[in-house]
Amino acid sequence: MTHNTPLSPRPLHHLANGRRRLLTTAQLRAHGVSVAETNEQCRPGGPWQQLLPGVVLLHPGPPTSDERLHAVLLYAAREPAAGVPAQPGAGGAHAPGYAEAMITGLAALTLHGFCAAPPLPSLDAIDVLVPRLRRLRTTGCARIVRTTALPTPQQVTGVPVAPVARALADAVAQLTDAGTVRRLLTEAVRGGHCEPAAVVRELTRARLLNRPHVVDAVDSLLAEGRAIAEERLYRMVREHGLPDPVWNVDLRLPGGPHLGGVDAYWPEHAVALELDTRAHRQEDDALWSEYARKREHLERLGITVVHLTPRKLRDSSEQQAAVVRTALMAAGDREPAAYVVVLPR
Repeated sequence: MTHNTPLSPRPLHHLANGRRRLLTTAQLRAHGVSVAETNEQCRPGGPWQQLLPGVVLLHPGPPTSDERLHAVLLYAAREPAAGVPAQPGAGGAHAPGYAEAMITGLAALTLHGFCAAPPLPSLDAIDVLVPRLRRLRTTGCARIVRTTALPTPQQVTGVPVAPVARALADAVAQLTDAGTVRRLLTEAVRGGHCEPAAVVRELTRARLLNRPHVVDAVDSLLAEGRAIAEERLYRMVREHGLPDPVWNVDLRLPGGPHLGGVDAYWPEHAVALELDTRAHRQEDDALWSEYARKREHLERLGITVVHLTPRKLRDSSEQQAAVVRTALMAAGDREPAAYVVVLPR
């Protein structure tokens, strides 16, 4: 016997005693189990079963949720057909053992801890994200989702999972119920999983913003995101001892034009603060131009404009408070600002 001689295919019971009783046919061959032997073990009523093409479950009962997840990944991670070029970044940050495959869609949201996502056993199909040129087909419990730009997966309970924003987009692509879509998007923001702008970017990339029930859900998402950002802003002012501003006001020149609304304004310091809660949709170009014009106009009048994003407020509240405090302290060193009328929004 040489070092290349496969292990004896008998007895086979040692293969079924592992922690996860799931192997590919290639792995079985490496253990010395021939294709004929595998087929015999997978016969109706036999001790094994073929869960997906090339993936064998080494017990006769129904698979657990964990086994279904790993079976889908094993199926999607099979070696590409000859002649298919490797995708950029192969290997790299992606999970070892599963090539570039990762769980996405509703199953991924369940793994991320979403209450609005269904439990894994209730899912008929598990979405798995793979490079666009992989020659795979949807079959059994594996639903193939292709992409030209693979995100970096996150490891959740030992499983490579798409980031929340990408998983949401892949889930929404399969959903027609407006209530379910709204609940998932709202939980993404309210639960602190991601910012609204990241969700809208992925929905835009997936070309889902032409569906009325998705647009309605996005509007609710943006309103939810703004409410959370405003609460963080109030907390930042309170917890870091900043002077109280006037909140949510419109600024006008006396007897003149409307200058625009701001989220907070310190009249005695001529400092205005704006929360940028824009989502990155196509129409945002016009919104950004309007915002830029307003900011330039206010600064020409001697009003300092502090620009904050929800993410900055969430991740670095203390640093953002320091930015505002610096602007307030610098007021005495500037030329007096033009007098403006402050009106409630």
